[in-house]
Amino acid sequence: MAEPPAPVVVAGAGPVGLITALGLAHHGLPVVVLEEDERLSPDTKAGSLLTRSLEILHRYGALPPVLRAALRVDEIGEFERATGLPRFRVRTDALAGDTRFPFIANIPQHHLEPVLRDELERRAPGALRMGHRVTGFRQDAEGVEVTAETASGPRAIRGSFLLGCDGGRSFVRGALGVAVEGRTLEERYVLVDLEVDLDVETPRDYPYLGYFSDPEEWVVVVRLPHCWRFVYALKPGTPEPDEAELRDRALRFLGEVGPSRLVGCNVYRVHHRIASRWRDRRVFLLGDAAHLITPMWALGLNTGALDISNLAWRLAWVLRGWAGDRLLDGYEREQLPVASLGSGKMAEAARAVMAHRGTDAAAMTEGGWGTAQTRTLLGVRLDVDGTGDWAMVRTGDTPAPVRHGDRVPDLPLFGPAGEVHPHDLCADSFVALYFTDARRAPLAPPPDSPALRQYVVSRWDVPPGSELRDRLLLDPGERVRLRFGVPEDTLVLLRPDGHVVAVGPFAPRGGEGLAEELYAAVTDRPPPEG
Repeated sequence: MAEPPAPVVVAGAGPVGLITALGLAHHGLPVVVLEEDERLSPDTKAGSLLTRSLEILHRYGALPPVLRAALRVDEIGEFERATGLPRFRVRTDALAGDTRFPFIANIPQHHLEPVLRDELERRAPGALRMGHRVTGFRQDAEGVEVTAETASGPRAIRGSFLLGCDGGRSFVRGALGVAVEGRTLEERYVLVDLEVDLDVETPRDYPYLGYFSDPEEWVVVVRLPHCWRFVYALKPGTPEPDEAELRDRALRFLGEVGPSRLVGCNVYRVHHRIASRWRDRRVFLLGDAAHLITPMWALGLNTGALDISNLAWRLAWVLRGWAGDRLLDGYEREQLPVASLGSGKMAEAARAVMAHRGTDAAAMTEGGWGTAQTRTLLGVRLDVDGTGDWAMVRTGDTPAPVRHGDRVPDLPLFGPAGEVHPHDLCADSFVALYFTDARRAPLAPPPDSPALRQYVVSRWDVPPGSELRDRLLLDPGERVRLRFGVPEDTLVLLRPDGHVVAVGPFAPRGGEGLAEELYAAVTDRPPPEG
């Protein structure tokens, strides 16, 4: 029996580092997380997990405890601050036909991190090592030797890969000599957490995620489980306010209300900076170490979750011997434009619209299905084939047909034992879905490989004992095929991150080996035998 691989070493135990570790554990990889502080950060920071991040946490089996600690939100509101009148609303229930989680979850970072820590300890006891400050690393052909300073002296940890999830001042990025391109905004942002009753005693009808635009002072209002959060921009040159000023600023926005208490505040710099390289052989950058994005529309942490989703399965495939090293190059190729040209530009456009300085965000503010897809990051299409074809913005009220690079819609199908979902089927495997008419005796898919599972999808069932019975997913009324927008006799190949690799025709009586060929084109390896 082959020896297990050396652990993947994760630098940083912020939310990106912890979700990264959960993703690696989900794929069965040993992991070690090194955090320089002795305890998790108490700072009040990011407050919303978008729908795509919820799906990622679900895939890693970590969503239930997060939802128990969070506040679920089905509407994003945009208002004119001066009049209080709505400009438009984004209703996430428009996504009910695409996801099991048609909502956003509001939870502050200092509440989220302990939940993720506890879940990681349950899955990988002892993986998180607090008080371990990474001080250096050395790569070779077989792995990475990481050194860390601890209270008891220096330690060396041998790993297969090193993932830099260590924030905007990333030691890992600096040690690689990777340049960071972009700028730091002259504005600073102010975050105020206020305990106040806006539901019963002094009711307000704010949505639980509201953006109030104004040329002088815009404000973002977020309902968190334990308080209301208010985010403002400080004009350049403005002295840093004290806690009393911050509390008064939130109260001026609210008007006359009952008792209130300041429970947290933060003043921080805002950046739009992207690392020029995200991979150096066995070392990768994720989250703020790779991209510091203006935190508008909750695009900071949630873009980091997209990084994790893209990289974790690739590392698993390479370490299992199911893919060649070239598979790892796809991480930077796909995620860098999403962060720099997608989330980054989207956040900058949103900031300008909030201050009445631009209209570039119009495509993301029209309401309907397309806007809900865009604002929850379900609409991200990745450049899966290296052609430069990717997208962040969806438009219109009608779901578009599925194409390569899309996140696959997660509608229910029915196997012999009951309901199944595409996202669960491909959580740790490539999956081929053959949409066809099961009555016409199509060829049965070959036996499952641990890396590639294959199913026939049809509105027609087959009798018990049929060769197809255990490999058939029932699609009543062809609801899934119609949502995918594909004709009959179409193969859709999914990756383990839920993105579509290929969409194309197949011959029901002669399409042997097509999924295996597509898999090999992605991984440089044939699927391993079961």
